[in-house]
Amino acid sequence: MKGPLFYAKILLFGEYGIIKDSKGLSIPYNFYRGALKISEDPSTLDSHFKLVSFCKYLKKLPESTVSFDWLRLEADLDKKMYFDSSIPQGYGVGSSGALVASVYDQYALNKITVLENLTKEKLQHLKAVFVAMESFFHGKSSGLDPLNSYLSLPILINSSDHIEPTGIPSQNPKGKGAVFLLDSGASGKTAPMVSIFMENMKRESFRVMMKDQFINYTDACVDDFLSGNLKSLFSNMKQLSHLVLNNFKPMIPKEFHTLWKQGIDSNDYYLKLCGSGGGGFILGFAKDFKKAKEVLKDYRLEVVYNL
Repeated sequence: MKGPLFYAKILLFGEYGIIKDSKGLSIPYNFYRGALKISEDPSTLDSHFKLVSFCKYLKKLPESTVSFDWLRLEADLDKKMYFDSSIPQGYGVGSSGALVASVYDQYALNKITVLENLTKEKLQHLKAVFVAMESFFHGKSSGLDPLNSYLSLPILINSSDHIEPTGIPSQNPKGKGAVFLLDSGASGKTAPMVSIFMENMKRESFRVMMKDQFINYTDACVDDFLSGNLKSLFSNMKQLSHLVLNNFKPMIPKEFHTLWKQGIDSNDYYLKLCGSGGGGFILGFAKDFKKAKEVLKDYRLEVVYNL
């Protein structure tokens, strides 16, 4: 048995903002992927036992939310099924989302398929199912990572109750600019970062910053990216990068604070959080990627999208 491949995702815009109803834009990233497999190899046992724990959790979910073919699922678990994945864990690119999508795809009863006409109601239902399933990993989930992985389509988040698949401009293979990932060299954990954010939201000054600045710049970046307005995109990205540096310091590994500021001051690149932060990947935007690459030569970079 080998299940279909499910890809990593990148939330280009919307981290933390979507909790407070900003726009967001999430895209599949097929450089990393995972699939359910069966193996007797002892090296896969860790993944197998995590899958067993996850399935025990799924058994407790109300059947009105989602139900599974337990006979088949448990028979495959008995054969030492595991999730074979190249998606780095704790890096903000949806490793648990791909696993959730795989299990839903293979074993959910009455599942909504990608081939259906995906109405607003069906998408909301899918998202609710994925929120329930993925909460096993993070304590609280938006459901967007598994949704992105499952549909393998870019997703536009207009608000928490209005999401839709969207088209994005074609990559420009001759473009000088790029969206890229910078490897921080250490994984991060979502739950503690979200706790810090929720604690900060108790302060009025932070709430005002989120409402009047962070959400506005996030929304503008989404609109600019989708319309291909690069000049405006980089202008808004600079402001967004600045806001993140000033207000989300705990989510940025300490050794990257100076590098973050250097990008803003030099305009060679702008950095932002990739997912919840605290480690993993950092997302970068550069007008001239060749130049940014020279400046960031000590770090491992991966191009996600050519601008």
